[in-house]
Amino acid sequence: MGFINKLFGGSSEPKEEKVLPWLLLTSESQLETIEERSKTKTQVVFKHSTRCGISSMAMNQFVSNYELTAEDLDLYYLDLLNFKSVSNEVGYKFQVLHESPQLLVIKNGVVVAHESHGAINALDLNRFI
Repeated sequence: MGFINKLFGGSSEPKEEKVLPWLLLTSESQLETIEERSKTKTQVVFKHSTRCGISSMAMNQFVSNYELTAEDLDLYYLDLLNFKSVSNEVGYKFQVLHESPQLLVIKNGVVVAHESHGAINALDLNRFI
């Protein structure tokens, strides 16, 4: 089996899992905090559907490419299936049409950029720090 793995690019060494500085977005009241904090520090919300293959692929690419720290911005994770009302309120509060997966960048109380699906990973978050 080792030969086949090497032939097709598999690795016998376990890959170290990358951990991002996620803050869980689980209540509508947190949106006020996000709005307030966005006045001094960029806030980012990743809306993710745990049952969607496209959302999972976008999330994996996002995690793989993410190079910022908790000092750079606040990074929120919103599980759409478990917190649907929070997801709906995000759309109302920040005036963004719901999509999944979706990434929102919030500065000074407003969304300054948002993308969905494959375009999430083309968004350069460094521009908003």
